[in-house]
Amino acid sequence: MMDSPSDSEGGGGREAADPDSPRRSAPHGADRPHPDTDPGRGRRIAIDVGSVRIGVASSDPDGVLATPVETVPRAKPNKRSVGPAADIARIAEIVREYEAVEVIVGLPRTLRGEKGSAATIASAFADELRMVVSPVPIRLSDERLTTVSAARALRDSGVRARGQRQVIDQAAAVSILQGWLDERSAVLRSVEAVRPASSEGEA
Repeated sequence: MMDSPSDSEGGGGREAADPDSPRRSAPHGADRPHPDTDPGRGRRIAIDVGSVRIGVASSDPDGVLATPVETVPRAKPNKRSVGPAADIARIAEIVREYEAVEVIVGLPRTLRGEKGSAATIASAFADELRMVVSPVPIRLSDERLTTVSAARALRDSGVRARGQRQVIDQAAAVSILQGWLDERSAVLRSVEAVRPASSEGEA
């Protein structure tokens, strides 16, 4: 589990001490964009971890728009295998290919905001991935209803139910990432808006 900011954000201890930190309002165990832990410009990768498939999405270098990448099959547990599982290895390869500065893992929640088995699976996957892609930071982002909204978007765009199975995971990853990018942009804008006023006050 990654309830501690230092576990999930590598040096994000300042965030826990900041009473105005966005993470204070995040669901238990989830991360929120914050200027103290933001790696700056660069591509972000988001993944929607399922029991059968993993949806992958990426952003542009400016962190404005999320787009689908691919769907990675979940690897079956094999205690005899050496090194990372095939799904972990593929995600790590994508992180390297895109030169990602940050990886966002969707953290499923129940409608009541509680952590269920799906969230446990996502957290465990994030822990394994962290060991392979370090020092690239891993963030956990609340993804309540993300798959539902992704399915609705596909349906509204005319994609048949049978075809949704092939792309729903990618669409969910896009939804996770776009939400993160939008919140990050808002947080950074608010910081920039405050800085000039602070500078004038100090002068």
